[in-house]
Formats: sequence, C-alpha cells, structure tokens
Amino acid sequence: MYKDMQLWTDIRRRVLNGECSKRQIIRETGMHWSTLEKILHNPQPLGYQRKTEPSKPKLDPHLEWIKGIIKRDKSRVKKQRHTAVRIYRRLCKERDFDGGYTIVRQAVKEIKRRAKEVFMPLRHIPGEAQVDYFFALVNIGGTLKKVAFFCMALPYSDMFFIMASPRECTESFWEGHIRAFNFFGGVPTRITYDNSRVMIKQITGCHARTFTDGFLQLASHFLFEYHFCNVRRANEKGVVEGICKYARSNFLVPVPQVKDYDELNEMLAGMCWRDGERKLRGKVQTKHGLLNEECFLPIPSAKFDACRKEATRSSSLSLVRFHCNDYSVPVAFAHHELTVKGYVDRVEIFNGLKLVARHKRIWGKESVSYDPIHYLPLLERKPGALDYAQPLFDFKLPECFDILRRKLESQRGHEGTKEYIQSLLLIEKYSLGRVQKAIKKALRLPYPSSQIVKLYCMPEEKTELATFSLAGREHLKGIEVRSTNPGAYSSLTSMEGIA
Repeated sequence: MYKDMQLWTDIRRRVLNGECSKRQIIRETGMHWSTLEKILHNPQPLGYQRKTEPSKPKLDPHLEWIKGIIKRDKSRVKKQRHTAVRIYRRLCKERDFDGGYTIVRQAVKEIKRRAKEVFMPLRHIPGEAQVDYFFALVNIGGTLKKVAFFCMALPYSDMFFIMASPRECTESFWEGHIRAFNFFGGVPTRITYDNSRVMIKQITGCHARTFTDGFLQLASHFLFEYHFCNVRRANEKGVVEGICKYARSNFLVPVPQVKDYDELNEMLAGMCWRDGERKLRGKVQTKHGLLNEECFLPIPSAKFDACRKEATRSSSLSLVRFHCNDYSVPVAFAHHELTVKGYVDRVEIFNGLKLVARHKRIWGKESVSYDPIHYLPLLERKPGALDYAQPLFDFKLPECFDILRRKLESQRGHEGTKEYIQSLLLIEKYSLGRVQKAIKKALRLPYPSSQIVKLYCMPEEKTELATFSLAGREHLKGIEVRSTNPGAYSSLTSMEGIA
C-alpha cells in the first residue's frame, strides 16, 4: 500500500505541477489512460466499490420469509428466538433450500442490523424526574436477601436517590418518594414512571391508564405532574435505567454486609450525596451545582402518612392479622375493632385515635410478633401460664428477676408466684431499668415483696422551696424588717437577762 500510495502521489505531483505530460507518465508506467485520469482526479486510491448489490439467486426467494421470522421474534422472550442456525435448518426442511449456511448467517445479521431502532437525543428540563426499581443481593444480619431498590433520578443535574426495602409495594413506593423529596430539597414538577402494578390498575390505551388509589393519593398530596412510558419502552426513561445499572455496579459490588435496612439506607444516602461531587461530561459545574438550578415544587407542610390502612378485629388471643401475619395488642383490647397502619418498617395499631401497639413490620408470611408486656395483665388471672406462655418464651429479663421469683416462691409458695407476677406488672408503668434497680434494692431485705419493689420504683418526691411574694399584699410594703443581731440571743440566755 505504501509503494502504491507513493507512486500515486508522485504521478499527481509531476503532472499537476507541470513537470511532465500525461503521455510521458503512460510511457513510463504502462498504465491505462483511464487509470491515470482516476489518479489525477482523486488525492488517494478509492479502493474497490460495488455499483450494485450482488445477487443471491438461491437465498433471494426466501428473504421475505426470513424477515417475517425475525419480526415475529421481537414479541417472544429472548431465550426462545430463532438463531441463524435454526433459520437455516428450517429453510432446508420446510422450503427445500440447498444453499450454504454462511449466506444465511450473513443475511440474518444484515436484517437484524437494519431493524435496530434509532433513538432521538432528548433535552432535559430542570425539575423533571424519573423513577424505577431494581433488585440486588445484600447480606442483612448474616442472611443473603434479594432486596428491592427504589431509585429517583433528576436527568438535568444527574443527581439521584436510592432507598432499599424488602419488596416493591405501595408502602415502599410512598416512602421512597418522601425520602427522595427530602433528599433533593423539593418536589419535582414532573415525574416519569413505567407501568408498574403499584401505580397502574389497567392500561386502557396507548396513553390511557387507570391508576391505583395509592398512586393518586401521593400525586394529590405533592401535586406533581406524572407521565408514563409506553408499554415495553423503558428507553423513554433511559436516565434512571442507566443510573440503576451504575448504582448496582458501583454501590453494591461487593455484596454489602449490613445489620439492618436502616444501616443499608444510611449507607446508600451517603453514597448518593458523595456522587454529587462528580462533574458530568461537557458540564462546567458539579452535580451539586446543577442541583441548585433544578425547579422544584415546595414540600407540603402537612405530612403524608405513607402507610396502608386496614380495619380489623383482634382475636381471643389478643392478636390482629395484617398481610398474612399476626401482631399482638394489649389484652385489654382483645375482641375490639382496631385500625392497623402498615409502614415500610413498622406496624402501628390504633383504637380510635389511641395508639395501642407498635411492632416491627414482618415481610414474610404466617409469622407472629408478640410484645410480652401486652400479656402481663393476663397473668394476674392465669398465674399458671407463667412458664408456658408463648409471648413470654423469648422475654429476656435480667438475672435479678429470677432471683426474686425463687426467693418469693421459697418463702410463700404459690402466693410467692403471684407476688412475682405483681412485680412483673410494674414493667407496664415503669421502665425495665427502673424495675431492675428496685428489685435489686428489695433483694437486700430478708423478706422482699411486690409492694416493696413498687415503693422503690416510685420516683423520689422533690420539695420545691416556696418563695414569698408581695403581690396582692400591698399593705405589707411599708413594713421594714430589720436584720437580726446574733449577739442579742446570747444576752437572753445569760443569767442577767433572765433576772
């Protein structure tokens, strides 16, 4: 190639600069006249160029059939689409094709290349956001779990927020929005979503949707405009799709080892904020600087209660059922109509406006969450259940409680068990630490009792010194109180003073 290019350059320089004629070049090189004209009209060799596509007489009659297979495959799952080998075998069997595999493979490759979609670059306006979920493995409390991650991204500044939760559901969807708005410092004016069942009841048209009540409650509270991608068009929110991939590769590799979801979300929030120190390609400011240019709606002063509410009735076991799991309530509220509020991290149970119980949210199925304190009053009527009560099975008490029980039962027998139960009941009113200190004091006595423990639990009364005020006693303002001379007292006690 070097020699040809060198000759090409020399011929052009000599002829075009007038150093020699075209005939002289032809005599020296023996090349054809048309070749010389081509050299003089082009600064470099053009290479071989086809004027028309080569015909494929054996494959051409089957091209439309192959295109139809590839087009129909787009609606199939990827693992069940035709390969070039499979198309070749079907051609031979179904259409009596007698050509080679290579031309079929090249034709399939060319058809797929031409069928690839081309996208329009979009301009991102300040104040817009995109939302998506992705999943990854995390070691939580020593157990490897598949965790759902809520992600909200701002395409203009490229800032994003990620929150982990046990699953993708209405509660995590609500909580993710609330935390993201607080993280960004405002509510985006427009948010783009995919067609998740958390938000969509039914797709009724290309751009028509029937929304869930939970989504409408969120939009009504924060007043943002919403937009949904077309079906199977995740590229319409390509920014958040790319950020989900970036976060999975950079934040969750290697697999995080955390104690609980609170620790994981604290770690993710810190990573999201530190990522804002980066500069985007072609941008002058950091992502934090661009965040200041975003146009947000103000966060409403009224708090959005991000919980699922259900009315229920407590059972004879003083349990209420919520999402396939049971939660205890105080025995005083057994057989009562109650309201359960399920948050992403906790469950709260109300009797009217009164909060009667709070539990950590269970995300499994058919499990029970007991609060031992809820069942302590029942032991007054059923003292025999003390050693067999399921709610008290995992109730870890300080050692002094066992010492008190043994001492009371050794001194009073069955009545000592009742005395011990009365001491346990003090945990309802006072903290476990205060009751523990009271029991330790009572154990110093030869005959402790629940009344003594209760006495020691009571806070010591503090006497406040009363201050005399002249308010309302104006008639006393004229009285002058002289200072007392201590020497006068000694004169009263002397013999002279008595006489």
